[in-house]
Amino acid sequence: MKLTLAETKLLKEPINILADLVNDVQFKIDKDKLEIVATDPANVVLAVFRLLSSAFIEYSIEDKETICVSLDSLNQILRRLKGNDTLILELDKKRNKLRIGMQGDSQRLFHLSLIDIEEREQQIPDLEFKSKVVIGSKMLEDAIEDVGIVAESVAFGLNKDGMTIIGDGNLSNAKIEFSKSEGTEIFTEDSVNARYSIEYLKKLIKGGKLSDKVIIRWNTDYPLKLEYNVLDKLALSFILAPRISED
Repeated sequence: MKLTLAETKLLKEPINILADLVNDVQFKIDKDKLEIVATDPANVVLAVFRLLSSAFIEYSIEDKETICVSLDSLNQILRRLKGNDTLILELDKKRNKLRIGMQGDSQRLFHLSLIDIEEREQQIPDLEFKSKVVIGSKMLEDAIEDVGIVAESVAFGLNKDGMTIIGDGNLSNAKIEFSKSEGTEIFTEDSVNARYSIEYLKKLIKGGKLSDKVIIRWNTDYPLKLEYNVLDKLALSFILAPRISED
């Protein structure tokens, strides 16, 4: 196996986000993609990351591979990438390690030990959504940061006129409204409203570093799905459980 990636942020940024949610993961690698499907320890978030073979400048794999690593350790290594580096991933089965090469102004090589983790097939739930909003990633990020000043959870509301993001604290509240406009698409069958954790949302919206647009899907008192996509290269999505009642 040899995977060579020139646009290194396509792996570096997702791993940085996931490392804040998950400890150890399985990479599943086949002829089409590198994939991670994982839940956080509290089972509040399911993350699905796919990096397509077309994103790589070299993608050589003979058989399907499953590689288990400490995400924190991998993240620490990938943070050492510089802007003009090329990343090379190779599997050293004899030493049970992942070889991580960085080629740029200098050539650096890391060996990351593979680990054994409990074999547990993560199932992606088959969810049906009646609403969809396509909005600028920075707009969502700003709204979550605004609401996070006054509240620990946020209510996402949607009707045919627009979307609202509302946070209520003990003494203060905040409300952000979005209407259909150039660059903002809103689709819904009914009015929907659900509440989610600000703490988790602040981690998930970091996906905006990868894509200028985010797709938001949810129903009343139903999981929220955030999708960040880079055409023909990457798909990163999160499914966040709702908060049915306040603490």
